[in-house]
Amino acid sequence: MTRLKSLDLLALGFMTFALFLGAGNIIFPPSAGMAAGENLAQAAIGFLLTGVGLPLLTVVALARVGGGLPTLTAPIGRFAGVALAVAVYLAIGPLFATPRTAVASFEVGIVPFTGESATALFAYTTAYFAAVLFLVLNPGQLLDRVGKIITPVLIAALLVLGCAALFAPAGDIGVSTSEYRNAALTQGFLQGYLTMDALGALVFGIVIATAIRDRGVSEPSLITRYSVIAGIIAAIGLSLVYLSLFYLGATSQELAGDAQNGGQILTAYVQHTFGSAGIVLLAVVITLACLTTGVGLMAACGEFFSDLLKVPYKPVVIVLTLFSLAVSNQGLTQLIAVSVPVLVGLYPLAIVLVALSLADRLWVSSSRVFVPVMAVALVFGVVDGLAAAGFSQLVPDLFGRLPLAGQSLGWLVPVLVTLALAATVDRALGKPQAQLA
Repeated sequence: MTRLKSLDLLALGFMTFALFLGAGNIIFPPSAGMAAGENLAQAAIGFLLTGVGLPLLTVVALARVGGGLPTLTAPIGRFAGVALAVAVYLAIGPLFATPRTAVASFEVGIVPFTGESATALFAYTTAYFAAVLFLVLNPGQLLDRVGKIITPVLIAALLVLGCAALFAPAGDIGVSTSEYRNAALTQGFLQGYLTMDALGALVFGIVIATAIRDRGVSEPSLITRYSVIAGIIAAIGLSLVYLSLFYLGATSQELAGDAQNGGQILTAYVQHTFGSAGIVLLAVVITLACLTTGVGLMAACGEFFSDLLKVPYKPVVIVLTLFSLAVSNQGLTQLIAVSVPVLVGLYPLAIVLVALSLADRLWVSSSRVFVPVMAVALVFGVVDGLAAAGFSQLVPDLFGRLPLAGQSLGWLVPVLVTLALAATVDRALGKPQAQLA
């Protein structure tokens, strides 16, 4: 029986950390921290729940079922499962998350040197996706290339930035904005959505398992154990990064109070603290963080669509890379604006799917619980997505009167009520006849 050595296991954890640490993970915490001000702790807790806790639970859920997203969605039926999987892979792949890794690294790491320029953006994204394509054409070597080479450099740079944020803040903690004054926990919870990590975890689970198998580990229990350990290592690393960046943002109100996004806050801070060397440090951090995430997302999407369409992996990733290159040249602000409604719509489904899967031993027939609860989550996900997109007039007033509807969490109470009813009916009906036979 092949087992991973301690160094390989640590490298697996580093690889998992690097896969998750992308554009949103570095851009959103500083802006959330600045807005939270004196309510920093509550906002950070909310952010960690969705930005760290949910992705970790997703990795655990995938490890337990021993497969990827299609295995996790099996109780809702093949058609619905494939539809949800396609939506998730497109969102975290060529439509939003993958192009965002390129644009965010350009905006934060390159613009300070080149200025805003469509030509510079195209040149950079072309080079960026060429590097991504080179790395994903041999997915079996991700552990060596990412876990043992790129990630240690990234961690060293992050340590410098994190220590500076804690021990050399730009100022005192500022005041909360109106949104964070009375609902800091909820606002932090929703900001954690924007990292896309819970959706990313739905596809990274199979990447992690594949990296373990490529090391010769075939025992299912060991693959599950190593996946969970890797997830825990990544969760610890992400938590430390988020907390330091939250504090950086909260103490930078005087320095960068007029910043429009977290990237501008980071740029202002490192230039203030380190001078021109800080801009180079930030460029290294953001580029490596985004590159590793882009590689993981592209590899996962390539494997999924290759299997779904019965097309070889190589041409699939080439097409996805070219499409991502085209989308990335629309700009960061446009990408974020378009992606928010999609994320608000997909996240209830992802949260409910993971929660039901983790509690699968409680259900007599998983499909009797999964189908109605996921259906309610879908309805409210669409409603919240329409509202986030500015189409509130299309949403019946009833949805706006539900508890937490104003915080895009109107789905929570209906989902819990449906779950209670579905679980009661499931118990009352007992085992299906096919199982009894």
